[in-house]
Amino acid sequence: MAKLRIGIVGAGGIVKERHLPGFTAIDGVEVVAVSNRTRESGEAVAHDWSIPHVHDDWRELVNRDDLDIIVVGTWPYLHRDVTAAALRAHKHVFCQARMTMNYADARSMYELSQLSDRVTALCPPPHVMPVDKLVRQMIAEGFLGELRHVRLTSLNAAGADPAQPPSWRQIAAYSGLNTMAVGIWAEILHSWCGYCRELQASARVFVPARPRPEGGTYQVAIPDSVSVLATFENGAQGVFHWSAVAPHGGGDRIELYGSEGAIVHVPGSGRIEAGRANEAGLTAREVPPGLRNPWAVEANFITAIREGVPVQTSFYDGLRYMEFLEAIYRSQATGGRVNLPLGP
Repeated sequence: MAKLRIGIVGAGGIVKERHLPGFTAIDGVEVVAVSNRTRESGEAVAHDWSIPHVHDDWRELVNRDDLDIIVVGTWPYLHRDVTAAALRAHKHVFCQARMTMNYADARSMYELSQLSDRVTALCPPPHVMPVDKLVRQMIAEGFLGELRHVRLTSLNAAGADPAQPPSWRQIAAYSGLNTMAVGIWAEILHSWCGYCRELQASARVFVPARPRPEGGTYQVAIPDSVSVLATFENGAQGVFHWSAVAPHGGGDRIELYGSEGAIVHVPGSGRIEAGRANEAGLTAREVPPGLRNPWAVEANFITAIREGVPVQTSFYDGLRYMEFLEAIYRSQATGGRVNLPLGP
């Protein structure tokens, strides 16, 4: 088994919490080099994970001849450029979600991936991963019957404090169109319910001004509340609401209602609630051992390289959720309905 050697561009929180432990636990995989926003932070990661090489310039890392894989862990503003450079250098690419800044950049990344024989993947969302196989199986077996209604709420107060400085997620120069966890949930909706054929959105910035750590005020343009009415390709109606300024909002909840039954999931519960249309109500259902789906994202990517299995989240999946985000912004700008797909 040939050794696979990894270079990391951007070793932030999720890279250190999930990807580094995941990749370094796999036989025949070695993390060789890292490039971070500062030399100091890069050296700290290298020290903690015994990574032999630290680069000040990510381009030097990407062009190393001894690397097989580039892990892109930066904020979205660099995802397209690092991915393009890595594919040109004939490297496999594992890119952190959120895919990139906007739909145009996502299409560029997707098209580049189609011109390459290298494996490309995005980090999948962990939100519903424990129940994902169970829900997919139940839908495939017809538990819901004809899907009619999809209701998603993601309400929290993570951005409610106006004294809190802006995070990178609230700075458009770093995050682009990415808004709260909208893209992540769009990926989940697509995988369970299919794509939307139209949507209409309303978005607000309820906390528009935030203090800069260095002094002064930053004017936030990325919405902290988004509501969407959508129609799926199969005709089902969707009602979605995301907010980061909703104290006691209750967190995340996804509800699927069909002609024959209903499935409800609250992420973090590790189970679903489900019921047939002729039953008195919903009952809790644990995930059977054979359908449990623990985090194995890094192992899946390596297996995709070595054995050709499908990746969990493809660049096409990312293109479609970035398209969903783009449609929200277009609808908000025009005040009207947007038809999907958007096209080139």
